[in-house]
Amino acid sequence: MYVTKLVCARCGEEHSPEERVYFCSNMDGRLDIHYDYDAIADVLTREELELRPGGTWRYRELLPIEEDTPVVYLGEGNTPLIRATRLADRLGFRNLYLKDETRNPTWSFKDRPMAVGVAKAIEFGVKTAVTASSGNAAAALAAFGAKAGIDVITFVPHFAGLGKVAQLQLYGAKVVRLKWETDEDPTVKMMVEMVRRHGWYPSPSFGPFNPYQFEGNKTMAYEILEQLGWMAPDWVMIPVGGGGLLAGNWKGFKEFKELDFVGDLPRIAAVQSTGCAPLVRAYQQGRGPFEIEPWGKPDTVATGLEDPFPWDGDAALTAIRESNGTAVAVTNEEILEAQRLLARYEGIFAEPSGVASLAGLIRLKDEGVVDPTDLIVVEITGSGLKDPDVVVEAVGTPPVVEPTVEQVEAYLSSIGTL
Repeated sequence: MYVTKLVCARCGEEHSPEERVYFCSNMDGRLDIHYDYDAIADVLTREELELRPGGTWRYRELLPIEEDTPVVYLGEGNTPLIRATRLADRLGFRNLYLKDETRNPTWSFKDRPMAVGVAKAIEFGVKTAVTASSGNAAAALAAFGAKAGIDVITFVPHFAGLGKVAQLQLYGAKVVRLKWETDEDPTVKMMVEMVRRHGWYPSPSFGPFNPYQFEGNKTMAYEILEQLGWMAPDWVMIPVGGGGLLAGNWKGFKEFKELDFVGDLPRIAAVQSTGCAPLVRAYQQGRGPFEIEPWGKPDTVATGLEDPFPWDGDAALTAIRESNGTAVAVTNEEILEAQRLLARYEGIFAEPSGVASLAGLIRLKDEGVVDPTDLIVVEITGSGLKDPDVVVEAVGTPPVVEPTVEQVEAYLSSIGTL
């Protein structure tokens, strides 16, 4: 393992990589993991990477796991980067690519961080892991925990999609649905309390309570750069809830530049829903990384982005500014239209949270921020199977038709087919 130290992003408290530590003693900041990049450069080259199979552990030197730890691999990562030719023509872009994370084993990008989080749990000899999640992170933790033989307890909000809840239960996770009627997220509050009381391993998808899983997000950035032939895109569009994906991507892009694998870095666009946009608001108000104010109770169809406080918002806000990027909030209507366009023109069924990035791109093009000739990567982060109720509500359910030629042709005529 090439980790040199863990340092709290807020107070600077340091820990050695040999310590069994999950968070700063003040519980007020993420423990950022530092690596010896000179030592990594001696063993990891572009040529070496090209010889390895795809997936999370292709980049093991850049992950905080001991060499002899028996990791769990479910096929996560190595997702396709698709050139979206039909969608590009429809929207007026020249070089549009989609990083399709719906292909992961539990159908969202959360499999990347949870693969690393569970690997560290195995290394630590953990018996019980606990998380707070709207569904996707919990599903990923439950799947990897099942394979590793680790008991998983998940706190989810009462409005979490029933498809996500069913998925958790089938993996064997203990599901606790908590009523959420106040501004404060009860799932995070209860997770922290259970960690304090019972010593369980915390593994939410945000860094302040587990720095190890955060590192798995970097692998998406690595893959994008490789799939583009070791070239950085002009823009990367990333949906934001807690901010860990965006911050992790930026760290990954910078690490490949540090290793001289690429020469340039992309600009990062953070996309949130207008019903929960604390990071966008902080960016627009010129706030500092530790001046982000909680949003209050969320109200959006993008339930996977319902983080009233972006736990990794400090790193995400810094990434936006370092990359000369931007942040934008989009409406429910814009998200649902982007979901429809993605399915109709590229055959990808994404959940609202997973396609907010595309809605953000459309808005930024209309505002003149993104040039249609730019090379753009849009991260599609979760499958539509995660939230089918939203789709049914939006498009309705076809009527039942009598099985006669007359009735069928009459119906086809009514919907404009005949």
